[in-house]
Amino acid sequence: MAERSTAAVDVADNGGDEPLAAQAAKATSDGVDTQNGRAADGPMPDKDGERTKAAPAAAPELHSGHKLARRYRLEECVTRVDGFSSWRAMDEKLRRAVGVHLMPADHARARSVLAAARSSALLGDPRFVQVLDAVEENDLVYVVHEWLPDATELTALLAAGPLEPHEAYQLVSQVSQAMAAAHREGLAHLRLTPSAILRTSSGQYRIRGLAVNAALRGITCETPQRADTEAIGALLYAALTQRWPYESDAYGLTGLPKGVGLIAPDQVRAGVHRGLGELAMRALANDGATASRQEPACTSPEELAKAVAAMPRIRPPEPAFTAPPEYQHTTYQQGNYGRPTPPGSPTTQVRPVPPPPPLQSRTGRVLKWGVAALLIAALGLGSWQLADALLGRNNGGSTNGPNQTQTDSEDDPKPLTPGKPLSIADASVFAPDPDPLNTKDSHKAIDGKPETGWATPRYDGFPNFGNLPSRKGGSGIIVDLGSVQDVAGIDLNLFASGQKLQVRAAAPDASSPSELSQFSQPITELKDVEKNLKVTLDKPIRTRYVLIHLTSLPSEGADSYRGGINEIKILGTTS
Repeated sequence: MAERSTAAVDVADNGGDEPLAAQAAKATSDGVDTQNGRAADGPMPDKDGERTKAAPAAAPELHSGHKLARRYRLEECVTRVDGFSSWRAMDEKLRRAVGVHLMPADHARARSVLAAARSSALLGDPRFVQVLDAVEENDLVYVVHEWLPDATELTALLAAGPLEPHEAYQLVSQVSQAMAAAHREGLAHLRLTPSAILRTSSGQYRIRGLAVNAALRGITCETPQRADTEAIGALLYAALTQRWPYESDAYGLTGLPKGVGLIAPDQVRAGVHRGLGELAMRALANDGATASRQEPACTSPEELAKAVAAMPRIRPPEPAFTAPPEYQHTTYQQGNYGRPTPPGSPTTQVRPVPPPPPLQSRTGRVLKWGVAALLIAALGLGSWQLADALLGRNNGGSTNGPNQTQTDSEDDPKPLTPGKPLSIADASVFAPDPDPLNTKDSHKAIDGKPETGWATPRYDGFPNFGNLPSRKGGSGIIVDLGSVQDVAGIDLNLFASGQKLQVRAAAPDASSPSELSQFSQPITELKDVEKNLKVTLDKPIRTRYVLIHLTSLPSEGADSYRGGINEIKILGTTS
């Protein structure tokens, strides 16, 4: 693939008079800096320092099909600017799409890019697009990161219109909490633009380019917390108004009218949520310039996250209910059933025939009384037969009548009563994904001691095992009964209340099942459960292996989640 000629525009520091995001709106570039090839936002200088000039080294002459480390095959170039290029690639070892940033090893920013990538990778927070590898090899420096094919840029979301209040609340809440966690570890972003925010199909917001995007473009800042907070405020402002909160147009959004300065979101667009609008202003004017505000400015992502948490809860919109269409009476042509009506032909409707008038004659009255008498006699006879049948059942089915019919049947199903717990031969951790969880304590879930058990590690941010790609399948415990048995029920003592789980059994002929699809017999449905769960089946299940499958963990407070199982009992039948 021939190298495309691009010319990035460097924007020098203007003395700190203009907000960071406003300077970014003035910067332009010919490159494309997106995950899926959408238009980029261009270079973004820092507010308090100059953007580092790129080295004269040209971007590496690479092409589609080139392979790095005999593993990453380059497929499509999505950025080529400032002496580096970015690609969509394929990890042939794990058979998944990845993103790759490439630059010559002698590039002036190569060392800082490697350092930023390795620091970002150590954070390991699932709210950020993860750095998977950072390597210097064969005169090249390259950084490999996640590629999210199901995610949508905030740029594309805003192109369709402003976000509704609950979605805007989720945006500012998730992004501010994630950036607060990053700053606690000494990491800043400095390029929090709409193209850096991705919304997944599950409604979670992911931030890409932590530290790396700024290092690629040589951006530094003396007040990184203030810069990132102002950028989050700009994102919230844009989400509420579909306007960029500065005079310059940027990221496909129209800027504010020239000469009016920063105005409140509800003055730009009617119907803006008041609390969110005030929050955006507190983040944007975090230098204290707006003295008329009653609430103090937010000068760090931590302060902004606390301000979001202190807001009244914003409920999601009610699902729209579409009324069913009004029932349409079908019309037919007389003598033309099943054949279409020729154009222009009159349509004759078959009108319902009115019921005959009620019988008012003497014969009619006699007939009505005769029918009523027959109904009364039938009801009396039926009541007598029902009473006789009940008496016969209470007497064991024996009566003196010659025509007595036995009411009980030997084939009637009897309610299943669970017996004693079955002997359990072994217990192992269910780990459908590559890395198993705490396998050493699995036996504690069957040791007969409810005070001990198997527990998962602690996960931050999300109850579904931290939303980690390696934990998409959840986890749990597989119980081995040693041989095929009749299972009549289960009795579980769990680590904590609020876990979402299901219990399933493998087929009788299964051998060492390890995947969820191999446990084909449901015992319970997937649901949130209390600390103790006891289930009795309508009829026994033949199986050797039983799976207790956890998919969501309860909160331990402070945005962390953990679950587990203390004791498992598999109940057999009484016979």
